[in-house]
Amino acid sequence: MMNKNNHLLQRHSLADAVVGKLQQQLSLGEYQPGEKLPSEPELMEQFGVGRSTIREAIRILANTGRLSVRQGSGTYVEEHTGIAESLSMRLKRAGAEDLDEVRQMLEMKISEKAALHRNKKDIEKMKILLKKRDAASKAGNTEEAIRNDIEFHVAVAAASRNEILADLYRTFAEQMVRHFRNQHHNTGSFIRTQAWHEALLKSIIDQDPEKAWHWSAKIIGDPADRRSAGEANHKP
Repeated sequence: MMNKNNHLLQRHSLADAVVGKLQQQLSLGEYQPGEKLPSEPELMEQFGVGRSTIREAIRILANTGRLSVRQGSGTYVEEHTGIAESLSMRLKRAGAEDLDEVRQMLEMKISEKAALHRNKKDIEKMKILLKKRDAASKAGNTEEAIRNDIEFHVAVAAASRNEILADLYRTFAEQMVRHFRNQHHNTGSFIRTQAWHEALLKSIIDQDPEKAWHWSAKIIGDPADRRSAGEANHKP
């Protein structure tokens, strides 16, 4: 019985991996609506899995409406008018580079909006979380530093007073915890960027959206921001 269960778990895990890869191909337009997918043997070779795994993956995607199976004809891509896959599931299979790009866009905008709409309660919450971030970083507690960093930026999102942005960021933040755990193995970067976070908070307190945007970009490591800083440093 144990071996059978392990086999089923392995098959489902492989099917989920194939679903993720096919979802990515569909999202990037590698297969257009109305286009026929490669045959089962071709997909088996492409993904290095067995027939049952391919059929399970196709079944899952057919249930979401992304694909349709036509008996005697093959599997076709359906017209896609919305996000059939939940955002949280999409983020789970996102790569580090994609997560960083989304983080860049979200955090710069919420910082700008927070500078315009924050209130006293928002400011107090952000101050507390930033102090906790600093204490955890100096204590070498990476997990706590990650948590407090994420919670600080969630508080910034809430201060933006844009419910959609705030909800998007909360969903996104759940995956950023996983991303940060893989990225940060000590608190060095949290210590180095503490002053930048304090400058971001000051710009929000001062209701200066331009500076909030600037410090958010610097924290994230936006290439344009780094170029601007470099140019400024080299000006006579």
